[in-house]
Amino acid sequence: MQHIPGLYVGNSDLKGRGVFSAHDISKDDIIEICPLILIPSDQINYLNHTILHDYYFSWPGNEDYACIALGYGSLYNHSSTPNADVTFDLTERTIVIKALDDVPAHDELLIDYQGGDKKSTQLWFDAK
Repeated sequence: MQHIPGLYVGNSDLKGRGVFSAHDISKDDIIEICPLILIPSDQINYLNHTILHDYYFSWPGNEDYACIALGYGSLYNHSSTPNADVTFDLTERTIVIKALDDVPAHDELLIDYQGGDKKSTQLWFDAK
């Protein structure tokens, strides 16, 4: 796991906790590289009955697995106008969080859970 210095979890105006940086972040900076724990599809139903339900996501293009990101990876909140992007590295089984814009210190780092595909990916909560 790698992340920029000063990354921290704090109170979010959107929902509970969120990910922030104590320092300014420049556009295209890699914020974090998070290892993933792959969860086989036959175990996903168990997750739906636990607190982990709010922290896992689908493995892109493969419904046989879900994932939980280590580091801060499962704690980034959603925005339809994100300031960070998520890229899956399927070979390394990691996600890479990268700044889409310059982000001032102490602004919440937000990702788009739908990956820009609003039509085929439904959110499981009411977005603020």
